[in-house]
Amino acid sequence: MFNTKDTGPVADAVKRHWVDTKLPPGLRPFARLARWERPIGWRLLLWPCLWSLSLASNASGAAIPNLWYMILFFVGAVAMRGAGCTYNDLIDKDIDGQVERTRSRPIPSGQISSKQAKIFLGLQALTGLAVLLQFNTFSIVLGVSSLAVVAAYPFMKRITDWPQFVLGLAFSWGALMGWAVVFGSLSLAPILLYCGGIAWTIGYDTIYAHQDKEDDALVGVRSTARLFGEKTKQALYMLYGAAVVFFASAFWLAGSGPLAFAGLAVGAFHLLQQIRVLDIDDGDQCLSLFKSNSTFGLFLFAGLVLDGIAAYFLQ
Repeated sequence: MFNTKDTGPVADAVKRHWVDTKLPPGLRPFARLARWERPIGWRLLLWPCLWSLSLASNASGAAIPNLWYMILFFVGAVAMRGAGCTYNDLIDKDIDGQVERTRSRPIPSGQISSKQAKIFLGLQALTGLAVLLQFNTFSIVLGVSSLAVVAAYPFMKRITDWPQFVLGLAFSWGALMGWAVVFGSLSLAPILLYCGGIAWTIGYDTIYAHQDKEDDALVGVRSTARLFGEKTKQALYMLYGAAVVFFASAFWLAGSGPLAFAGLAVGAFHLLQQIRVLDIDDGDQCLSLFKSNSTFGLFLFAGLVLDGIAAYFLQ
């Protein structure tokens, strides 16, 4: 499995990262395939899990979210994000070979064979399954249900202008999971949180997709970046605005207090600043703004946790 060739880092990867400086050469292509040098992906996958877990904790009267569940969600987010990237690269290997930013990825560049990538995919999926089995039966069934959306996503860019919507369905699934592991069921609050996560994901991935819009047009890949074009800012106002409304509604239904809404207000200002400064023709800036959405996730999480602590000690 580890008979690989290290031909150097991927073009759009972080340079001089621990993957390239610390790992043995034979493991580096696998780490690049899972995007270990780019933590933004698992962070964006993790935040909805932690929001939902915190929201459920607040609703149940707990001071802080369950730390063991937080650790499990972290491991699951890293494993499943890596599995998703591996699966996506297997499906897109021919397209990636035609796009400047992605042609140096491990599979199209020949660092890893498709067979090796499939074995690695299986190992990461098994890790995710091991995490999932730590939860209640309802959560296990709910988690497994997400695989249909994950499996469909790589094909969406070929058939619809809205692949970012399907990405939102997959990346926001944790907004359901956190609540489910606490209560063993769902209610309207986590569903609204999930809807907010979808709108937020469409927004930030539209910004990300503007990096590749010229190459995407040449190879026939569709995206909301190409769909919105020069009207991207207007679309982001609607998407981010909808996300904030959905989040606020979820907080209200779950009985969250003022600190949760304060965190959301700070986060909303952060999203507004993204839109204000966005230059859709500046690829480096688009990448930077995309990454800044992890800060938005932190604002929401911090507000929910502080609100839970305050409510517990003031009751």
